[in-house]
Amino acid sequence: MSAPIPSHSKSKHLRACLLCSVIMTPADFKREGCPNCEEILNMQGSADRIMECTSAQFDGVIAMTQPSESWVARWQRVDRFAKGLYAARVTGKIPLDVQDELVNRGITYRPRDQIQE
Repeated sequence: MSAPIPSHSKSKHLRACLLCSVIMTPADFKREGCPNCEEILNMQGSADRIMECTSAQFDGVIAMTQPSESWVARWQRVDRFAKGLYAARVTGKIPLDVQDELVNRGITYRPRDQIQE
């Protein structure tokens, strides 16, 4: 599986998932949802959910072509995710309902902004 690579480089039109940090256009998120987190985030078809669960404020772009073999992917905790573009750091927090869902599934939420709380 792979995430769509944006066809234009206008970074102001790109957004990063707050849960996995994949970078896509809002149109791609709306059409396909998040290739890694859709089961939890339910962004497909919902502009409001995309605005809640993604951020236009991110730093660094990492191209993951072989995530399972990349030390960078392991360092960023994306080695089990789809091929695609990922942000090194994403500013923002996922909504509380998503945090609750993660707790219910026994998944530890690690914010992608690299700020220790």
